[in-house]
Amino acid sequence: MSENERAASRTAVLVCQGRAAADGRAAVGRFADPVAVRLLRAGERAPVDEVRAGAPPRGRQARMAYEGVRACAEVVVARTVAIDEALRAHPAGQLVILGAGLDTRAWRLPELARTDVWEVDHPASQRDKRARLTEAGPGLPATARSVRFTPVDFAAGDLGAALAAAGHDPSAPTTWLWEGVVPYLTRDQVRATLTALTARTAPGSALVVNYQTPSLKVAAGRLLARLLGDSVTAGEPWRSLWQPARMAVLLGAYGLRVTSDDDLLAVARSLGTPSRSRTSLASGRVAVAERR
Repeated sequence: MSENERAASRTAVLVCQGRAAADGRAAVGRFADPVAVRLLRAGERAPVDEVRAGAPPRGRQARMAYEGVRACAEVVVARTVAIDEALRAHPAGQLVILGAGLDTRAWRLPELARTDVWEVDHPASQRDKRARLTEAGPGLPATARSVRFTPVDFAAGDLGAALAAAGHDPSAPTTWLWEGVVPYLTRDQVRATLTALTARTAPGSALVVNYQTPSLKVAAGRLLARLLGDSVTAGEPWRSLWQPARMAVLLGAYGLRVTSDDDLLAVARSLGTPSRSRTSLASGRVAVAERR
C-alpha cells in the first residue's frame, strides 16, 4: 500500500473517543480533555454519548463499539494523567510528540504556553488531524506557543531530517513524548527511532514513553476482537512488547536513564477510577528517562 493509499489510524480515533467519554466524569481534578470531542465526527460521537449516558446499545456491532470506547476510557485516563504529570515535571521549550494521532495537549495544557510543539506522525494521520482541526472551527486556539506538524513514516522515513526541516533545535533541551506507538513498531524500528531522537537530544532533555508488557490475556483479547471483525485493531497489530528491565536496558544504551516506570493499573487505583480493564491497565506502562 502506498503512502497516499494508507488510511489514517483508527486507533487514534478510539483513543480520542475514550478521552472524550471520560472528560468531566473520571478523575475530576486530575484528568480533563474537553478538546477531544471536538475532534470527533458525528458518527464517532455516538458511542461516546452512549458511554457517558451509561446506555449500552442493542446489536452486536454497536455494542462492540460501546464496549471498546468504555474500556479505552479506563485506560486512557490513567495513561493521560501519568503523561501529563510527567510533562509538567519536565518543562522544556521544545516538546516533540511522536505518533501524535489526535493528541490534544497543544490545545489544552496551559503549561505549554512557552513551548514549541512538534507533532510527528504518518502523513495520512496528519492530513486527517488537520482536517478535523479545520472542521472544529476557529474557536479552538492552541495553548502551546506554536504547533508544527511534521509528517514522518516511522517505518521508512527519516525522523531527524524531518525535525531539522521543521525547525527543531538539537542543542536545546527537548521533552520527547512517545505515547501509544511502541507496540506497533518492530524492535528494529524502535531502535531506529531511538537512534534518531537521541541524536537530537541535548543534556537536560527527557523522554516520556508509553509501552506495553507481554500479556497472554491481552494478546488473546486482541486476537478474538480481530476474529469477530473489530475494524479498529484488525489492521494495526502489535509488533513489540517490553518488560520494564528490558526497556531500561534499551534506553540506557542510548544514554537515557530511567527515573520512573509505572504500570497504569497502579495509576488508576491511585486516581480511584474504574478498573474493569485490569489486564489492559496492568500491561500498560509509562516510563520517564532523562539525559543528564
